[in-house]
Amino acid sequence: MKADILAIGVHPDDVELGCSGTLINETKKGKKVVIVDLTQGELGTRGTIETRYQEAANAAMIIGVLARENLKMRDGFFKNDEEHQLKLIAAIRKYQPDIVIGNVLHDRHPDHGRAGKLIADSCFLAGLSKIETIDEKQEKQERWRPSYVLHYIQDWYHEPDLLIDISDVFDQRMKAIEAYSTQFHTGENSNEGPQTYISTPDFLESVIARARMFGKRIGVKYAEGFISEKKIGIRNLDALIQNET
Repeated sequence: MKADILAIGVHPDDVELGCSGTLINETKKGKKVVIVDLTQGELGTRGTIETRYQEAANAAMIIGVLARENLKMRDGFFKNDEEHQLKLIAAIRKYQPDIVIGNVLHDRHPDHGRAGKLIADSCFLAGLSKIETIDEKQEKQERWRPSYVLHYIQDWYHEPDLLIDISDVFDQRMKAIEAYSTQFHTGENSNEGPQTYISTPDFLESVIARARMFGKRIGVKYAEGFISEKKIGIRNLDALIQNET
């Protein structure tokens, strides 16, 4: 299965919070998008593994992705080592994405930064032919290296290298986030379980405020920001957004 974009999150809901607007933009244009969650989010205070799977499936339908799978690494205890790299390399080679979007490299939650580095390293290593992996049919996989690796911005502020207008799909993006009803302050499940950092109304308000701030930077209502360790080029000036009227 060849994907145009592979979005990776260490926890179910990371992709929704970080880049779901951009993914919705792309699926509406007919691009093939796949999501891979590294862990089941089993250490989360609210909800269960079962509810997280159902919420992830609901969010995937809202975004319009081609497939979503979970690599079942240990939440909180996975490492950026050979074992975990090989597992992620196999997923990258399976979907052969042109672009990978993954966790930020430094953040409040230590899993985010560790996952961001695991993703970046695995994308590079996936292009080395002497690293061998096999697929579900026990057949050797071909090497594959994405053209670009982007990191979405999560809790801590980072200056973005790239801003993408998500104004037209912002409401749909928020529905994808709110699909995680056990995690966030959304309707009847807002009081389900102990209060956490992300379950307060203030958290979702900060998500909206961040999108507004990034949008203002490029003269649109809402935007998502990304970091790239590789310089990004454009084919012509028509791709630029005019940020002053």
